[in-house]
Amino acid sequence: MALSGRFVVLALLGLVPVLLFPGGGTVLGVVVALAALLGLDLGLAASPRAIIVTRAEPGNVTLHGTAASVLTLRNSGRRRLRATVRDAWQPSAGAVNPVQDLDIPALESRRMTVRLQPVRRGDVGARHVTVRSHGPLRLAARQRTFDCAGLLRVLPPFHSRRHLPSKLRKLRELDGKAAVQIRGAGTEFDSLRDYVRGDDVRSIDWRATARRSAVVVRTWRPERDRRVVIMLDTSRTSAARIEDEPRLDTGIEAALLLAVLAERGGDRVDFLAYDRRPRARAGSATTGNLLGQLVQAMAPLEAELIELDWSSLPGQIRAVSAHRSLVVLLTSLDGGAPEEGLIPVAAQLAQQHVVVVAAVRDPMLGRMLRERENAAGVFRAAAAERVLLERAAVSAELRHHGVEVVDAEPHQLPPQLADMYIRLKAAGRL
Repeated sequence: MALSGRFVVLALLGLVPVLLFPGGGTVLGVVVALAALLGLDLGLAASPRAIIVTRAEPGNVTLHGTAASVLTLRNSGRRRLRATVRDAWQPSAGAVNPVQDLDIPALESRRMTVRLQPVRRGDVGARHVTVRSHGPLRLAARQRTFDCAGLLRVLPPFHSRRHLPSKLRKLRELDGKAAVQIRGAGTEFDSLRDYVRGDDVRSIDWRATARRSAVVVRTWRPERDRRVVIMLDTSRTSAARIEDEPRLDTGIEAALLLAVLAERGGDRVDFLAYDRRPRARAGSATTGNLLGQLVQAMAPLEAELIELDWSSLPGQIRAVSAHRSLVVLLTSLDGGAPEEGLIPVAAQLAQQHVVVVAAVRDPMLGRMLRERENAAGVFRAAAAERVLLERAAVSAELRHHGVEVVDAEPHQLPPQLADMYIRLKAAGRL
């Protein structure tokens, strides 16, 4: 049972006769009158046990998008249901109107639509629906909580999609689909064409030249059907917030852009989220849309407060692809001891694969370097300089072992990683 504000106001009004005619009889009369009204109102209220609640799953929605959760309430009793219904979604689901009033005649149904505007990526849910059945006087209500679970999967927003058209144009140029043909790109034969001044003489096809009585050259295109393996670090370092989002979310944006670009480029893409065990897997070898598989696999990912098991990472990469591949490690350059984990593992992988290490750099470091107005600012600038020098030293050591490094700020990491993929493809290294 739940008392309403009307009953509280009525009880306060009952103090008036008590103050005007003080005495035990007056108090008893007021209490009996209040109890009688309360009992009558509760007795006329519809029974919550006669309510049947069903839910239509809201499905999926991208972060900061809008979804709808629809509840259907059926009044199987004989009395009119005057109800206040609360759909108990998690706060991160961003329920706009979770509490609504419904008036349902006997043996009829009504729908209740709750708008959801989630503020976090991942799975958000609602376990219960609470219904308060009011009497005609609305002095009190009979309450019951129903187990009616709902789940909304909030997908990554893929903001880096805006870079995709420009990167695809570059890929088409490399592939000979645009008007521009880049000479010497790739190692797969594409076609023959007439020699023009400036062509590499090593590209001349002498047999075709003898047949045509004109000098012709071979054109090449980037290799297709190569393998790209993207490993996303979900260990404790990915929980750090840089700018307005965790490092993990920036890695997700970079992985999505690279994966879609590589698939459009004709390559096979495999994705692995890993710390000490695989957290998610997706790949273009399986049936279905790669982008849809990736966002479904990435949506529930959360940073785990444990260290990355670097020693077992090469085995995980081999399990994904035993052939020569482009291996992209989306991790951190400043977590733990790189000389004991990242550097030796990346060097080991570079003996068989083309390895790229992509890391997020905090823009605050650059701002701290420029702000030297006082002594505190100078000390902060010195600390930032030391961090940047350490990152540069790790990057230099990785490049010494033949590993490519992309170290960029959050909004620049996805396009710069995509540019690195295009450069490697143009150089015929994949």
